[in-house]
Amino acid sequence: MESFNLTSSGPTMFILNGVPGLEAAHNWISIPFSTFYIISLLGNFTVLFVVSKEKTLHKPMYLLLCMLALTDISLSTSVVPKALCIFWFGFKEITVDGCLTQMFFLYIAVATQSAVLVAMAFDRYVAICDPLRYATILTNARIAKLGLVGLIRAVLLLLPVPLVLRRLPFCANRLILHTYCEHMALLKISCGDTRFNQTYGLLISFVTIGLDLILIGLSYRLIIKAVFRINSKKAHQKALNTCTTHICVMLTTYTPFLFSVLTQRFGQDIAAYVHILLVNLYILVPPMLNPIIYAVKTKELRDKVVKYTCRM
Repeated sequence: MESFNLTSSGPTMFILNGVPGLEAAHNWISIPFSTFYIISLLGNFTVLFVVSKEKTLHKPMYLLLCMLALTDISLSTSVVPKALCIFWFGFKEITVDGCLTQMFFLYIAVATQSAVLVAMAFDRYVAICDPLRYATILTNARIAKLGLVGLIRAVLLLLPVPLVLRRLPFCANRLILHTYCEHMALLKISCGDTRFNQTYGLLISFVTIGLDLILIGLSYRLIIKAVFRINSKKAHQKALNTCTTHICVMLTTYTPFLFSVLTQRFGQDIAAYVHILLVNLYILVPPMLNPIIYAVKTKELRDKVVKYTCRM
């Protein structure tokens, strides 16, 4: 079979198919895509605007929320605009450099978002287990450093992915059965040995998502132990209520991600269009729901959002 290497003088374009098997319904599929994306942008930019304007919200918790909003915007923006171009205009071609760049920034957003959720769990741990020292342990500068560490970790771990992909030979069939450039979808059209790429992909998943889930679980184990040492039921409820928002955001973020990873690796019997739609739910739903969850569950933020909304 004819093949080419991404570093050679061969073809320089890939073709993104969109949702395989549902090409005739692309216009209908674009409706929830565009709606969720617009709501996501409005919600996350509102959070960023309100927190930046209100000095009373210049606290570690809201700085973390701004970091989450930035990763949500990056996550959806790295995928949805190109997907809508496919659905609306049939612009399916993407350059090799554009494909690898899209994949790199998408995974950077995913890994950084996970790091932010770990920092949020640590924030809740300190707030409940050591509240008297909260202001000294978690300063804005320290939170900013935690966010920077999460970003640097993501870049260092994910930078080899596009570099290694460039060295693989690819089949003459350049059709990627996906709405965006995804690691496993690219490996499926490679003619070379992809075992290293698959192993490295699993390693990154464990070091980022897997390790982060372990750290979050450890934080909540310590939180639960601290809560049950409190005698007052009212104090129990108040302490746990401070965690519910973070737990809701984790569920909306990790559940679709883990489900998509499992179906991708082990769900060979699942129809391709089902898998593609499930994967895109991870790109669309958490960025849309996260600002809504925080606005509804956090009274201080909700009041400020209402304040600015009423001025318009």
